[in-house]
Amino acid sequence: MGTEYKVVVFYYTQTGQALEIVQKVCEPLVSAGMQVIYKEIVPEEPFPLPWTVRSFFQVFPESRLGIPCRLKAMDLSDVQDAGLVIVAGQSWYLSHSIPLHGFFQSSAIKDYLKGRKIVTVDGCRNMWVMKQLKTRAYLYEAGAHYVGSVVLQDPAPNLVSVITILRWLLHNKKEATRFLPAAGVTPEDIQNATCFGDCLLEAMQRNTFHALQINLMSKKAITFLPAVYFIEKNGFKLWGQWARFILKKGPYNSPARENALRFFKYYLFFVLFVISPFGLLFFYLTYPFRRSSLRKAEKEMCYELGWTEGQIIE
Repeated sequence: MGTEYKVVVFYYTQTGQALEIVQKVCEPLVSAGMQVIYKEIVPEEPFPLPWTVRSFFQVFPESRLGIPCRLKAMDLSDVQDAGLVIVAGQSWYLSHSIPLHGFFQSSAIKDYLKGRKIVTVDGCRNMWVMKQLKTRAYLYEAGAHYVGSVVLQDPAPNLVSVITILRWLLHNKKEATRFLPAAGVTPEDIQNATCFGDCLLEAMQRNTFHALQINLMSKKAITFLPAVYFIEKNGFKLWGQWARFILKKGPYNSPARENALRFFKYYLFFVLFVISPFGLLFFYLTYPFRRSSLRKAEKEMCYELGWTEGQIIE
């Protein structure tokens, strides 16, 4: 079987959602007779699920600042001839999960990715832009070719999804309740992810990827929400300051930074449930005056990510 018909999928998942999504994306490739090989990204010390409140906040500085964890060695001998690389994962604290930081920063992985075509597949709550920008930087540093991206999101309103995701991660309860929707990407969106695999299949069969992202976007692979982007962009800067402040108090799991993390926790919930509703109200009240600036931000984002302007689904 030729190089163009082998695909390798690197993935990190705790809940199984990222793997479920990427498996659906790859279904058309498998049906067409292509070989799809899955490689799990495995930390030497696994992160817990369900999380405790303490462990959930302990990972904040390292995730936001891109400080990796140690990963188990990965055998790449059987994928040296892969024609396409897919990296599947999720966001933590507006950035990559710590294992994904470790993956992209691995010297062995950077050597492997050099010159290869890369597609990213993510399942997230709703804030993905800053992670994608960092992914772009990682792949540029490795000399890889970023050819496409799929981001599936939790469709619930911002504050509702905060509650459902915390319920899922802290108590391992994903299902809907009388008052809350189920957490995460919907089963329907995951099931429909095969349409993105159709785009990948066409690109591989034609051996041309220059229009792949346009085709993916035509299938609604990306949803750009201006109000959420407004929150994410501002939060990313503030969280960076918090992460550096906490890191100065001590390294990962150090008791010396417990108080700083506790203050961050109180700050975070105050911002989420007290400040952000007013911020969103302000955003919508001033939206008519922001159209040009938001359009400019969208253009800049598309340019930085290598996407075609105007193809983001609003």
